[in-house]
Amino acid sequence: MLIVCESEQSEIMASKKSGELLEWDDMQKMKYSWNVACEGMRLTAPLQGTFREAITDFTYAGFTIPKGWKIYWTVSTRNKNSEYFPDPEKFDPSRYEGNGPVPFTYVPFGGGPRLCPGKEYARLAMLTFLKWETVLPNEKIIGDMMPTPEQGLPIRLQLH
Repeated sequence: MLIVCESEQSEIMASKKSGELLEWDDMQKMKYSWNVACEGMRLTAPLQGTFREAITDFTYAGFTIPKGWKIYWTVSTRNKNSEYFPDPEKFDPSRYEGNGPVPFTYVPFGGGPRLCPGKEYARLAMLTFLKWETVLPNEKIIGDMMPTPEQGLPIRLQLH
């Protein structure tokens, strides 16, 4: 799969003149590379969850939640729900081909009117710096409000 990303990126580099920088159109061509990044975010969500306020009374799983109550919504449990993601522990970038996951089942940047305004910037940063390797590949991840690598996730960037 990394070979496909490298091939996709090498094609873009080959189409550039010496010293010519990446442009937005180049990012749009990195479809498989973005699928790889999305699958990485699905398996280790950038945010574990978030609080919301109930805007109306509703019932869920037999419990009535009154309007105004604070609700904590988890992302990680949704991302690994086998109803929406068959074989949820498997790394499979092809999940994002075609129409991709069912709407609101994969939301690393939120969804609807609360979509993160930095989504496209994050995408640009990830695709630009996708070729890196971890220095500590078996580093332990500490569970907190956000997944935090125990040693700070030292990486080695590779020129490409």
